[in-house]
Amino acid sequence: MPDAFSIRPAVQADGSFLADMVVEAANWRSGAARARHEILTAPEHRRYISGWMRPADAGVVAVDQEGQAIGAAWYRMLSQDDPGFGFVGTAVPELIIGVQPIWRAHGVGRALLRDLVALARAHGHSRLSLSVEKDNFARALYRSEGFVGSEQGAARETMVHRLA
Repeated sequence: MPDAFSIRPAVQADGSFLADMVVEAANWRSGAARARHEILTAPEHRRYISGWMRPADAGVVAVDQEGQAIGAAWYRMLSQDDPGFGFVGTAVPELIIGVQPIWRAHGVGRALLRDLVALARAHGHSRLSLSVEKDNFARALYRSEGFVGSEQGAARETMVHRLA
């Protein structure tokens, strides 16, 4: 299936698609879908897309053979005053990733993750962070790609990848 998609850099015009991927990430659990507007108007999710693409933002988008976006991974620098779920420090970008359900388990997430880690390294970052719900199947992917748990709450785990 790897030939079925390719990855390109994210651009400012991808903001709407990134919003779609925030909704997919929030609704990863089948049968528990929250409405798009509910997710995108909630401050805890809005921070990941509001004002995309700021100078410190970077990301990648997976596209199918027809050029349709199917997944994205990006990072943002968030402030201590408005931290994300996976905030570990002001100098550590927080990663967000989403893949359309039909494309999950086909290597899209892994390819996006690897490309974003390489991009962060090229931009001089020493670490990337993320947050994942403890029962999310993606935890295994993050661990296999070098993310290590740094903090655990009741339902979520913050993970960090050291890029050096």
